[in-house]
Amino acid sequence: MTQEYQFQISVQTQYIEEQSEPENERYVFAYTIQITNTGSHGATLNARHWVITDANGEVTEVKGQGVVGEQPYIAPGKSYEYSSGAVLNTPIGTMQGSYQMETDSGTQFDTPIPVFSLAAPGALH
Repeated sequence: MTQEYQFQISVQTQYIEEQSEPENERYVFAYTIQITNTGSHGATLNARHWVITDANGEVTEVKGQGVVGEQPYIAPGKSYEYSSGAVLNTPIGTMQGSYQMETDSGTQFDTPIPVFSLAAPGALH
């Protein structure tokens, strides 16, 4: 992929204690993702593909159109931010994946989402 199509992904995560039920193996996490277009061409985020892995090695894949019901266009130098969530059976897990992007001219490419950790307080030593 050329420098024309370049996006930087940053992630912040949070454990949602009030929605979690550790006694029922239910751990709820929120995450906020910022997608910044550092390239020279704009693109529309058409779809997402997540690979979510819990501490037991259980893998869940999630694919869908856009993010949080939107298919945002991200112009050069601009950012798009959204928040969503995930529920795990363990207090620790990871998420990674990709966004399928499309340029104004119809070129499609994937922007990787680097792996990030989900961890309840005290779960990591």
